[in-house]
Parts: sequence; C-alpha cells; structure tokens
Amino acid sequence: MEIAARLSEAGKEYITGESTIVALQPTTIEFRTGEITLLVGPSGSGKTTLLSLLGSVIYPTMGKVWVGETCINNLSEKELANLRLQHIGFVFQGFNLLAPLNALENVMEPLLLQGVKRKEAKKRAMELISRFGMEDRINNLPRNLSGGQQQRIAISRSLVTNPQLILCDEPTASLDHKSAKMVMEMLSQLSQENKAVIVVTHDVRLKKYANRTIYVSEGRTSETAIEHDF
Repeated sequence: MEIAARLSEAGKEYITGESTIVALQPTTIEFRTGEITLLVGPSGSGKTTLLSLLGSVIYPTMGKVWVGETCINNLSEKELANLRLQHIGFVFQGFNLLAPLNALENVMEPLLLQGVKRKEAKKRAMELISRFGMEDRINNLPRNLSGGQQQRIAISRSLVTNPQLILCDEPTASLDHKSAKMVMEMLSQLSQENKAVIVVTHDVRLKKYANRTIYVSEGRTSETAIEHDF
C-alpha cells in the first residue's frame, strides 16, 4: 500500500473580524491506497475542512498537506486545479453532473479537459460506464436518471482519469438502501484496486464497508469512537 495523501501538523483557521475560528486543529494523518476510510462527526466538526485540504481545494493555515509526493502548500491556484484534475476523483452528495450533457458526455469531460482526444475519451468513458452497468443510459440527461444511476455516472466520472485518491462527500445521503449498497460496494472494490477512498458521512450503514474510521470533533481527529458522533 502507498500513501495517497497525508497531513503533517496541518490545520485551518478562518479570521472573521476580530475572531479566529479554528476549523481544523493541527493534524498529522496518512491515507493509504487499498483502504476505505470514513470521516464521521457532527456538523461543524471539521470533517469537510479535512476533506477540502485533501482535495487541494483550500490551503492549510499551518503545517503541510501532500497529495502523493506533491506538497500543495506552495502551489498556485492553477497548479492546484491541475493536481485535482490529474490525481483526485471527487464524488458528491448532489452528484454535480452537468445538466446539459448526457451521461456519456459527463464521464468524458475530465479527459477532454486533460486534452485527451475525443475518440479515446469516449472509449475510456464507455469502459467505466459498462463496468457499472449503465451502458443503456449513456444518452440520458441527468434529470432522466434516478439518484442511484446519477451516482454511478458520477463515480464513473471521478474514476475516468484513474486517480489514486477518491474523495466522497456524503455519497449515499440521498440514496435508498439498495442504491447506497451498490455505491458502497463499488467504492469498496475500487479501494482494492490500489486506490485510497475517503468518505465523509453521517450514514451508519457505511461503517461495515470501512477499513478504518476517523472520528472528527471540534476540529480534532481520533480513531477512537466518540459516542454522539456516529
């Protein structure tokens, strides 16, 4: 197993007026390929801040954050955007599919942004879509797909660039039990394919799929359960 991302005494503070809000206390933690890690905790606990640091969406106020061998601290916004495009897959609660594009076009989009030729992008997108049993929905717009189908397309899109790090923000929150089970089985399978899968969740159904659970409370992380957090 390889280290896909890590924090070294990394934390995040926000200054509003004369107040300083500590969103994440200085944290040292590693995330390895071959594992599904759950991040759990109450709203406002810091878990989304932690996910945002791992996703290179925000800079740490203190400490350092690495994605693979790259330290994000000194990267420009453009370099961060390229790092996200090349090395990180995102899966969201609200799916975040592009409404004017059909399912196939949504999955192709990250490859086209990378400069991959359209024919090759279509081939690679179709391979993933077929793997997830969605080949008969490739021409459907997002609004004509169920929640579970949209999430399968969203996961396909997150994987099409073959990232080592997959970050999921409440991926099952709006899904019924059957769809949630299917999504988590997909993510579990992906973690076994040399990927690190990190899932922010409130969903108690997901714990059985995790190799590891990180509890987040008041900006601090722990691998020991805090009763009211889950």
